[in-house]
Amino acid sequence: MALGIFRKKPFVPPPAIEEAALRSDRFRLEREEDWRRLDHIVTRLEKGRIGSLSDADIGELPALYRTAASSLAVARETTLDADALAYLEALVQRAWFQVYGPRSGMIAWLRRFLGGGWSAAVRGIWLDACIALAVMVIGTVVGWLLVAGDEDWYYALVGGGMADGRVPGASPETLREFLEGQDNAEGLSAFAAFLFSNNTGVSILAFALGFAFGIPSLMLLIHNTALLGAMLWLYFEAGLGLDFVAWLSVHGTTELFAILLAGAAGLHIGRSMAFPGQRSVLAAAAEAGRRAAVVMLGVVFMLVVAALLEGYARQLVHDMQGRLILGVSMLALWLAYFFAFRRRPEGEAP
Repeated sequence: MALGIFRKKPFVPPPAIEEAALRSDRFRLEREEDWRRLDHIVTRLEKGRIGSLSDADIGELPALYRTAASSLAVARETTLDADALAYLEALVQRAWFQVYGPRSGMIAWLRRFLGGGWSAAVRGIWLDACIALAVMVIGTVVGWLLVAGDEDWYYALVGGGMADGRVPGASPETLREFLEGQDNAEGLSAFAAFLFSNNTGVSILAFALGFAFGIPSLMLLIHNTALLGAMLWLYFEAGLGLDFVAWLSVHGTTELFAILLAGAAGLHIGRSMAFPGQRSVLAAAAEAGRRAAVVMLGVVFMLVVAALLEGYARQLVHDMQGRLILGVSMLALWLAYFFAFRRRPEGEAP
């Protein structure tokens, strides 16, 4: 009879708690789309599938991280949703690691770079490399023809310091002295350092001039190879053409290849700016710049190799046959690496 007064009544939350719960739900709904997008990007990065993300995804990562961190700070003070709070804390921690966390070490980066990243970047600018090669061939032919028609052009193309006795009218014996090797490598380290510095300057300039739609880069390639054409004419006229080609090939197949790639990298940026397609000019230049930067890192490595070959190997290998074999072998090695080595860079999407 009187037991009914002890019967439990259904719990009705106070208005303040009910309102807080509604605010918590609204807070989550308003921001959940950004959280899911950040989660998607971070998950792909954690799996090493950065190639499957667009440039927009990568560009938005820092902003999405800051938004999630701000949401976490607000959620800690206001939300009643423990699951949402735990999710946000885990998400912000994972995103922080991708934005600010330590990157892979030098060995891991070098493995990715040499293990496919560099060769893939070079293949990505193959059209620009073909244009640069054609321009360099044209420059060499033009230099030859100009000097063959008027020897005064030789002094205009080859500066006095670089000529150093190698001038029209010089005897074959005088010209041959410049092709002779040395019996030891004493003092050649300084010479190699000088050559590396000089060639690096030419390559960086060829790359930097690409931002003017690539035209100055092509002009620089023509100028440098016109000098080569003039020197070729001089030695062929003296009957030492094959000796000069062998002497040049030891380092030239690497050095000229590096300069070609530097000019192609600059042209790649300039061509992307001139013909951006559906992208904005800035977006096209940024995308091309990232690929060109990888190529230029490899160019510096090639120039180090070329300086060592020019400062040591060329001076220590005396016979023409040995020099030709070394030069052709280096060219075959570079071509095989860039165009036959097709390993997918680590982390690239299949």
